[in-house]
Amino acid sequence: MNVYVPILVLGAIAAAFAVFSVGVATFVGPRRYNRAKLEAYECGIEPTPQPVGRGRFPVKYYLTAMLFIIFDIEIVFLYPWAVHFDALGWFGVGAMALFLFNVSVAYAYEWRRGGLSWD
Repeated sequence: MNVYVPILVLGAIAAAFAVFSVGVATFVGPRRYNRAKLEAYECGIEPTPQPVGRGRFPVKYYLTAMLFIIFDIEIVFLYPWAVHFDALGWFGVGAMALFLFNVSVAYAYEWRRGGLSWD
């Protein structure tokens, strides 16, 4: 149990900081709200009562987010693998080959949908 005490202390500090931040924000934050501040933020698209173009909107936002996630996850998993490459053996090589295949499928999908052409 003594091994987990620092983790529990760090979790308690994080929770206390979160509660403290939310509490201070309610007391210090502005109290005057207007209609524009209460509306939801829509990624730069002006909200309208009727859907523009029969409910369709550009998918470019999601393609850009997907591109970021693909490469972010790839780096997060490739770095530890590269550090311990010699200790993992052939199992590590096979697992990374499967991972790179999955990432390349997502990359190919992104490419075919036009996420890499910055018009």
